[in-house]
Amino acid sequence: MSPRPLQEGDVVWSPRPAAVEASPLAEFARFLPGAAGVAVGDYGALWRWSVRDLGGFWSAVARDARVAWHSEPGAALVDASMPGATWFPGGTLNYVDMALRRRGPEIAVEVHTELDRTSVSWDDLADQVRRAAGGLRRLGVGVGDRVAAYLPNRIETLVAFLATASLGAIWTVTPPEFGERSVLDRLGQVTPTVLLAVSGYRYHGVWHDRSDVVRQLHADLVTVQHVVQIPGGEEIPGALAWSDLLAPTDEPLSPTPVPFDHPLWIVYTSGTTGRPKSMVHGHGGVMLEHHKLHRLQLGMTPDDRFFWWSSTAWVVWNILVGGLLVGASIVIYDGSPTYPSPERLWDIAADSKASVLGLSAGFIQNALRDGHQPCRDRDLSRLRTVVSSGSPLPVSGYGWLADQFGPDLFIAPICGGTDVVSAFVGATSWLPVKAGAMQAPCLGVDVTSFDPGGQPIVGDTGELVVRQPMPSMPVKFWDDPGDARYRSTYFEMYPGVWRHGDWIRFDADGSSVVYGRSDATLNRGGVRMGTSDFYGVMDTMPEVADSLVIDTTSAARPRGELIVLVQPSPGHDIEGLEVRIRTRLRSSLSPRHNPDHVIVVDRLPHTLTGKRLEIPVQRLFAGSAVDEVLDTSAVDDPGAVISIAAAAAEWRSRAELDG
Repeated sequence: MSPRPLQEGDVVWSPRPAAVEASPLAEFARFLPGAAGVAVGDYGALWRWSVRDLGGFWSAVARDARVAWHSEPGAALVDASMPGATWFPGGTLNYVDMALRRRGPEIAVEVHTELDRTSVSWDDLADQVRRAAGGLRRLGVGVGDRVAAYLPNRIETLVAFLATASLGAIWTVTPPEFGERSVLDRLGQVTPTVLLAVSGYRYHGVWHDRSDVVRQLHADLVTVQHVVQIPGGEEIPGALAWSDLLAPTDEPLSPTPVPFDHPLWIVYTSGTTGRPKSMVHGHGGVMLEHHKLHRLQLGMTPDDRFFWWSSTAWVVWNILVGGLLVGASIVIYDGSPTYPSPERLWDIAADSKASVLGLSAGFIQNALRDGHQPCRDRDLSRLRTVVSSGSPLPVSGYGWLADQFGPDLFIAPICGGTDVVSAFVGATSWLPVKAGAMQAPCLGVDVTSFDPGGQPIVGDTGELVVRQPMPSMPVKFWDDPGDARYRSTYFEMYPGVWRHGDWIRFDADGSSVVYGRSDATLNRGGVRMGTSDFYGVMDTMPEVADSLVIDTTSAARPRGELIVLVQPSPGHDIEGLEVRIRTRLRSSLSPRHNPDHVIVVDRLPHTLTGKRLEIPVQRLFAGSAVDEVLDTSAVDDPGAVISIAAAAAEWRSRAELDG
């Protein structure tokens, strides 16, 4: 089925008045203080109040979440400076009190692998966490200790995280597809005392043995005192079995009270261009932000079942787990999204009766291009919301989803990042959804677009900035004396204002369009263009399996060239491919988008979380060596990097840039 011929800005979904009145956000708004002056359905007024009175707004979120304070805080926000905002001083809590508040025999987690499907009740989940916490305590784990994991997206991973958090210890995880160097670049920074690991994992029908990597990690991570093996694969010598960690105990599940900003977990940037940044988020900030995202922005309730395929390397894993905070059931999948068929995720969504489904924009575009038919021979009648993230969703993606699922599907793209483990702009059930745009700024997020002079702009593209603090901004970067790296990452360009590094355009109605990374900007005759426009066209071409767009403009080369690298789809003739790409870009975008060069390559590399490597490849075409721009252990296909470097060298030779 071909996607409907939409234009940017066309409405693809509209809220029904009765649904607005019954929404969780309406319930929240009705209990706001009179000073807020917000009518149900007026999202713009609610957002303006939320950023005008940050303390009042986040206090209201805490009330709505029924946070189980062990010690009541004073004011919600006493210092709004960035970095260094002080939230809920004096308050103590624990993430696990809220995540495991629900009890009963109903399903809390549905677990899918490539081989089977099981489920875990709320009672059983709490019992497993209780026993795992007792096991970690027997190993000497206490407040502030780091518990590291080399694990895929399995139930044991979730249990271990919650057990760690319940003790006031700090969780961090890397997936088993990461090689030794990538893992050490991350876990080596945080000096863990316990390592949980698998000796292998199954992906796309193939068993991948990682026992040698685990043995080497144990040797190199000198602070690790205990290794705990999760079931499956070759036995790890000297490791404690998961069943032993979960040995019966009479100890109750009694989460340790910690301050609001006490570290919950450490997450990492991709690490493709240097040592990964180690971002620390606090218990309270994550709890409130995820409650707001799931309940107030996406409208989730305990009746929902939430599925989003993710590796443990992607912040989506953390967001998925956050569904527990609002009492929703979550669905986890350890396996390939395209095995045993390209429509595997639709099968899981149907089997699990998912009502909220998260997908990457790339998956949606591939589904469009490859002719997926999600509703054929599947019951997806419970699906009411599709959340899209990872990259901008093109207009064609909105049209395809609307055509496949009908006008009642709430299409909810969001834009945020690992940095805040949430979204800056995204979804609300109070406003229409327009093709190509995100609906509005998220509540409590003072996000706008800055021009080069640091002034807000509307109707034109600028830097995505946040002018006031969010409680889920990192508490700090680990091993960052004086917060030097933290400050330079976000606050160097505009002191006191968070610069995220994306191009964004806000329109007068508050909707926004993200155009990609601002450090990967394309420049044609002085006009800035986002890479997302190009991908939105090429991702719909059946003959294009993957693509990458770069601009060679630099200080040394002020009149650079626009280059499109293309990986052809298997079975498609590449003869005439360049002409077809040029024709499609000109007709769909503009003559200005016609590239100077189209280079066909065998394959394109990505980060280990699937993102395009625009900046490293751009630097290769500028003449840098591979080891100067890229850690090949942090990409999914190191051989493809070498191939791209050769293509860059050939291009430079033809352009007479070397020698």
